Amino acid sequence: MSWAAAFVVCLFISTSTAQLQVGFYQNSCPNAESVVASVVRQATLSDPTIPAALLRLHFHDCIVQGCEGSILIQSPATGNLEKDSSNHAGLRGFDVIDNAKEQLESQCPGVVSCADIVALAARDAITQTQGPQYDVPTGRRDGRVSNIADANNMPQVRDSINVLKSKFAAKGLSDKDLVLLSAAHTIGTTACFFLENRLYSFSTNSQSDPSINPSFLPELQAQCPQNGNVNVRIPLDRGSGNIFDIQILRNIRSGFAVIESDAALYQDDSTRAVVDSYFGLFGNLFGPSFEQDFAESMVRMGSIGVRTGSDGEIRRVCSAFN
Repeated sequence: MSWAAAFVVCLFISTSTAQLQVGFYQNSCPNAESVVASVVRQATLSDPTIPAALLRLHFHDCIVQGCEGSILIQSPATGNLEKDSSNHAGLRGFDVIDNAKEQLESQCPGVVSCADIVALAARDAITQTQGPQYDVPTGRRDGRVSNIADANNMPQVRDSINVLKSKFAAKGLSDKDLVLLSAAHTIGTTACFFLENRLYSFSTNSQSDPSINPSFLPELQAQCPQNGNVNVRIPLDRGSGNIFDIQILRNIRSGFAVIESDAALYQDDSTRAVVDSYFGLFGNLFGPSFEQDFAESMVRMGSIGVRTGSDGEIRRVCSAFN
């Protein structure tokens, strides 16, 4: 682990802005964060792909109606819940959240929200893949609504850079946040299904996306052959798919981005400047810290649309409303 990846990022969000606070459960459930960390650690030992799943779960929860745990609802099984949206296809990690919730309910009944467990689990997932440690403000309450239509406007792999910027801005996130949160793709995989258009029918003028490095295109096509199995999964971060690091941004700069939305980050002046800012001549000494900036963006995302105080509820189980 590099010194930067081991750097402990201490972040504090004003309670007047986000109404969340670091150490919210210090008195009411003092072991809350350590319980979640232990569950994530054990889950990672059993399945090394779980950290990426937990990170994605947090993003999918927050980016729809805010970080309030609506993505976890599975009952009643009407087919119209937020989780049922095709935009959430392939989400995993629900069992990890349920396991942590069960343990916390045995220690502190009705105290720790599922929304906070999701946020804490994402942080711990990053730590498990050699990423930065950082403080997660807590105090979220769980939402009482889960509707499939709410997920209609999620960012998509094939969205243009302007659409991506607009969707993030609508959630109070900047172009810098767009780059950094996309860099979460430093861990995890994607299905060949999401590369079909990029590799074989990109546009009327080009069969494949011209932004793909010519030396990388045959590699992608070999992994995801035309008319092949679209469920085959490949790493999102070429050469570093299981470790949290800055390699994802190096790949984006060099035309080695795997998915179209990542490649788009280098086709816009604003987002390209953010990517390049981490690779200056003296970047390691005087430039911005990728790890710290990523942690700050995660905390910002984690404050989207939170329920606090008397708003919402503390669910007894994460998969169903009280």
